[in-house]
Amino acid sequence: MPSLLSAALRFAAAAVVLAVALRLRGGRGALRVDRRQLGSAALVGALLLAGGNGLVVLAESGPPGRALPSGVAALLVATVPLLVVLLRAVTGDPPRAWALVGVTLGFVGLVLLVLPGGSGAVPLAGALTVVAGATSWSVGSFLAGRLPMPADPFVATVYEMIAGSAVLAVLGAGRGELTGLDPAAITTRSWLALGYLTVAGSLVAFTAYVWLLQHAPISLVSTYAYVNPAVAVALGALLVAEPVTPPVLLGGAVIVAGVALVVTTERPRRPAVADEPTG
Repeated sequence: MPSLLSAALRFAAAAVVLAVALRLRGGRGALRVDRRQLGSAALVGALLLAGGNGLVVLAESGPPGRALPSGVAALLVATVPLLVVLLRAVTGDPPRAWALVGVTLGFVGLVLLVLPGGSGAVPLAGALTVVAGATSWSVGSFLAGRLPMPADPFVATVYEMIAGSAVLAVLGAGRGELTGLDPAAITTRSWLALGYLTVAGSLVAFTAYVWLLQHAPISLVSTYAYVNPAVAVALGALLVAEPVTPPVLLGGAVIVAGVALVVTTERPRRPAVADEPTG
């Protein structure tokens, strides 16, 4: 399947399913938002899905030797919490000292992971593409808590997926992905994979992420970065024989350690419980 067009189809299909469910549950006004909320949701959706997801899809596409292994991509995407801390710093919300140490540690791991000659498993162009995607995802996540978004996170998800799929479709067409496209030649295995991504990746995971962005501190939302790299590296090695070299393990471990330090440091302290009044 064409990289960006298949991603556009995935999010468009998920948006339709979620919109129908919301309409059936909430009636005619379930999807109503004002222009500012619509614009904010569209911007966030373009950053998260077209910039974030789209660039990762591109990096993982292509022949062996040029395509970035999925496990390495997940390790690089784990830099999102580090990038969010930097965004907070430049917008007047300086992080704690240990968070800065974690950011530094994470980027040292990134350098170890993509250092030319350090690992034959990491194409530099693909790695830089994923870093650009992670940056776009971080900016979108950061803005989601600062723009006038739809009050219902599920409604916000619908408009974000519509905007993201529209941008992905335009970019895919611009790359020439429609040229010679024959839907009949696409294998059943590919359709099943797209269906899995639509349900698990879009309807479940992305919707949960948007809901969390509106209900929890972003430093806690980003704790998914603990789990994804380990799972992705293991699955890549087990299912498609992706190489796991010592530099990949070392760079990945340093990145995850940096993310762990940032998330732990940025976790909000539990407020003290006031004494109950007596008598």
